[in-house]
Amino acid sequence: MSERNDYAIGEFCWVDLSTADVERAKSFYTQLLGADTEVAPDFPDDAGEFGLFTRNGKRVAGYGPTVRDGQPSVWSSYIKVEDTDATAEKVKEAGGQVHFGPVDLPGGTGRMAALQDPTGAFVCIIEQRSHPGAQLVNELGAWTWNNLMTRDVEAAKDFYGKVFGWTAEHNEEAPPGISMWQVEEQRWPEGMAGLMEITGDLPPEMPAHWQVYFVVENADEAIKAAESQGAKLGFGPIDVPVARMATLVDPQGAVVSILEARYPEPR
Repeated sequence: MSERNDYAIGEFCWVDLSTADVERAKSFYTQLLGADTEVAPDFPDDAGEFGLFTRNGKRVAGYGPTVRDGQPSVWSSYIKVEDTDATAEKVKEAGGQVHFGPVDLPGGTGRMAALQDPTGAFVCIIEQRSHPGAQLVNELGAWTWNNLMTRDVEAAKDFYGKVFGWTAEHNEEAPPGISMWQVEEQRWPEGMAGLMEITGDLPPEMPAHWQVYFVVENADEAIKAAESQGAKLGFGPIDVPVARMATLVDPQGAVVSILEARYPEPR
C-alpha cells in the first residue's frame, strides 16, 4: 500500500472538493472511488458539511460546501510550502494573484492560501502543521496525479520555477507535448506532476486548470457508472503507457479525472 506520512516542500500533498451539493457529491464519489466518508475531525461542530473521503481508514481527499454565491464546484490541489505568507508574496512577485488567504485552518492544523498563476490556473498552497495530507495515494480509490493544462507553457515554467523551484522535463516514455514537473526530494524520479499545453484540438473555451486524478479499477466501467449517476464524459478514455484515463464532469459540475493504473512498480 502507498501510505504516506510526509511530503517534501514543493510537492502536492492534498486535494479537496468544494461542491454545491455535499450529500449528492458524497454519494457520487463513494461509489466512483469505493471510498468511505467521515466528518472532518479538526473542524468545529458548527463548521457545516466539511469531511473526508477515506480508504481503509486512511485520508485520501477532503470535501465541503462551496462558500460563496456563484462559486463553481471544483477540485483543488494543494502544494506543500514552508511558509504560506512568504510564498504568497512570491506568487505576487512572479505575476500570480492570491485570491484567498493566507488563513489558518481549523484546529491550527495548517495555514493555506488559494492562488491563480499567470496563465489562469488556480492552485492552493498549504503550510502543514498537524495536517497530514493524503495518507493513502496511488492505490485504488485514492488520489494519484496532478496535471497542469495551460495555453502558455513557458509562462507556467517561469512562474512555478520562481515560486516553488520546479523544473519541467520531457520523459521519453511520456507522449509528445507532455512534460513532468520536477522538485527536489520528490518521491518518484519521473516527476511529481504533469504539464500539458492546451492545443487547438481541445475546446477553445477550456481554461487553464490543474487536473486531479484518482485511481479506478476499470476506466470504462467507471465511466458508465458515473454517467448513470448524472456525470458527463469530458474527455477520453485514452491509453498511455502507464494508464487508461478519462476526464469526467460530476453531477455538480466539478471536473475530475480517473486513471486505470498500469504502473510498472508499486508507488
